[in-house]
Amino acid sequence: MCNEVHVMEMENAEKRAHHNALERKRRDHIKDSFSSLRDSVPALQGEKVASRAQILKKAADYIQYMRKKNSAHLQDIDDLRRQNSLLEAQIRTLEKSRAMMNFVPKMDLNTEELNEEEYLSEEDSSDSDNSKLSSHKTKKLKVIRQ
Repeated sequence: MCNEVHVMEMENAEKRAHHNALERKRRDHIKDSFSSLRDSVPALQGEKVASRAQILKKAADYIQYMRKKNSAHLQDIDDLRRQNSLLEAQIRTLEKSRAMMNFVPKMDLNTEELNEEEYLSEEDSSDSDNSKLSSHKTKKLKVIRQ
């Protein structure tokens, strides 16, 4: 009977040792996770000592900040998409207008100027039209850059 008690104590000791090892592994994992979280939060980067409560508080603050920043970026994206749509509509309108007037301006991209000699008429290229064009001055286009 003494032998059985001794065997049971050994089994219990092995179970406790195994349980303690698992618990130590779990605590180490939590500790490493908090360290990783601490290193991910800009307000805590470089700090070697920070309480778990402080890490959680700063992480929550940072998440709130990033959500607001992300929301602002999404709003900017929506605004830019609306601007693009408006500009594309303007381009289509100008292209239709140009097509209705039957001429295509050629633009020198370096000088951003339209010369009257460079207006080409697709249907009418008579001398009377050319004389009208040569009496006009060179016009500069307004180029909007952001």
